[in-house]
Amino acid sequence: MTGAPYSAVEVRSSQQLLANGNLIQHQEQTAVYRDSQGRTRMETTRTTPDGQTRTTISISDPVAGVVHELDPANKVAFERPARFPGQAPPNTAGRGRPPMNPPTRNVASEANVRQETLSAQTISGIVASGSRVTHTIPAGQIGNAQAIDVVHETWMSDELKVPVMTKVTDPRTGTSTTQLTNINRSEPDAALFQVPPDYTVKKGPGGPPGPPRRRPQ
Repeated sequence: MTGAPYSAVEVRSSQQLLANGNLIQHQEQTAVYRDSQGRTRMETTRTTPDGQTRTTISISDPVAGVVHELDPANKVAFERPARFPGQAPPNTAGRGRPPMNPPTRNVASEANVRQETLSAQTISGIVASGSRVTHTIPAGQIGNAQAIDVVHETWMSDELKVPVMTKVTDPRTGTSTTQLTNINRSEPDAALFQVPPDYTVKKGPGGPPGPPRRRPQ
């Protein structure tokens, strides 16, 4: 996505209410940036089980076709090539590969899915269009005595072309929410999308230990 720069704080939270009334809660924050060229930066700081603080940074650069995973503690940048949405796969011209067969529709599954369009609302100062998908697990399908409704809500910004909030409610695992807060529409500093000059760059598929990478938006 080009031409729509922003910076924000992505807040990911989850809540699970146990049968005895106990409540388990988790929250994590990630600073996210995107410039006018579509380059993105995600920076997460978390506390490890031994009480240490660790920061992980991922820079996705569709202009250069690379992703950098930064390890600030050791000042190392792990570089790997990447193909981004909208980019054609390399060396495919003239191969004449036939189109894939369209997927077979599962009528039984579709009968248990309900889709709704929700009225637009303002979230974190951004107008967002909403949609809700409810997947019903029929009674007895997984040993459940009653039907289970799993609800996915997505609130998408038409301007930024990213979800400003998603919410998943599942009676088996609780509720998880991801929301963009403190949204700033100004152009982020260009230095945020570059490897610092005092870092050592290592090329290959490796990277610093941390959570699974999320696809940049």
